[in-house]
Amino acid sequence: MENFEKDILAGMVIAPYLQKATALRGVKRYVGGNQFRHAFATLAILIDYHYMDSILLKASVIHDLIEDVKCASYDEIRAIDRDGQQVLELVLEVTRQKPETKQDFLKRILLEGSDSAKVLKCADRISNLTDLHPDIFDKEYIKNMMADTKKWVIPMAQQVNQDMLFELQDLIKRRETNLTFSSSIWPMKRNDKG
Repeated sequence: MENFEKDILAGMVIAPYLQKATALRGVKRYVGGNQFRHAFATLAILIDYHYMDSILLKASVIHDLIEDVKCASYDEIRAIDRDGQQVLELVLEVTRQKPETKQDFLKRILLEGSDSAKVLKCADRISNLTDLHPDIFDKEYIKNMMADTKKWVIPMAQQVNQDMLFELQDLIKRRETNLTFSSSIWPMKRNDKG
């Protein structure tokens, strides 16, 4: 992290958003842990890619709040600080609306989303792919996640961040290799010789 980035982060008031995100602790993830930890992973990915925009970083820690926590209200988010309205707008861009299918949701972000929404979705998907383990998720789920990533999220990354594009492609390649490898070795035979 560069000194100027440290200074930007030092001046950013993100604690109220972190407090709001604690509601995600009760939302479990299949990989273990909870959505609160996923929110931090998404924030960390954005910082790793040198994003220092306060709206984007604040939205990253609550990007799943509206979808996953039924008691979260728009007014509460608006009232957090002077950025609340813009943060809410970005969170809503990356929130799947009630009638939307997963495909329609991803298509909307790709075709109509702001650059910030696309960057946030790419960081979110990097976190999700990092947690995509063949010993936890079934093969079809993994295949579907990778297919959605190739069809919708890869084009988002092509539009907004070539480094994220490279990481997404690398994660897909590794997951496909692991999926093929794990299918070829199961069931594993134990080597009793030591």
